[in-house]
Amino acid sequence: MGEPEQGVLITFEGIDGCGKSTQLELLAADLESLGLEVVRTREPGGTRLGEAIREALLDARNDGMSPRAEALLYAAARAQLVEEVIRPALAAGRVVLSDRYIDSSLAYQGFGRELGHDDVILLSAWATDHLFPDLTLLLTVTPEVRRTRMKRVSDRLESGGEEFFHKVEEGYRRLAHDHRHRIRVVDANAGIEQVYEHVRREVDAALGLFGG
Repeated sequence: MGEPEQGVLITFEGIDGCGKSTQLELLAADLESLGLEVVRTREPGGTRLGEAIREALLDARNDGMSPRAEALLYAAARAQLVEEVIRPALAAGRVVLSDRYIDSSLAYQGFGRELGHDDVILLSAWATDHLFPDLTLLLTVTPEVRRTRMKRVSDRLESGGEEFFHKVEEGYRRLAHDHRHRIRVVDANAGIEQVYEHVRREVDAALGLFGG
């Protein structure tokens, strides 16, 4: 199978512990086995500036960071990532897989921090020059499964508490409902291989990258 004429942006979303990073790697390896050029990236991060911003955002010592400052830092990291990594890769016809993107800001800052959907989407659209994903895979897990998977020390966002994560999850549910044209919900409570089968089906149905 040849490389697509125009690049494709696929993003993975969900609460920490949903397994999105693992599923991204499985999809990347699968697509590469078909001869496609795949670019992996993550948010915040993916660039030198983005990684520095990531360190500040996730540092538990910055627990006094205001929600607006948090949203602006995510937008800054995203703007650099789009300019430096994502747009050049898409222009070269590559498949870009991103661990988090605009929907994370909408769920975490718009809903979790209660900054509001409209303000955050305007900020994110401006930061990316209106570059939205071709497909978003939203992985969902129960709180019990999430807790069993999150055994390491929490960073600043992961220590937000159950009420915060409840708001984030509600935000993701509303986004999935409102953006059904690009967001596909994947039940990630099962084993890795079973979840990946669902991911692969959704990618093939939406974009035909596997020739389905």
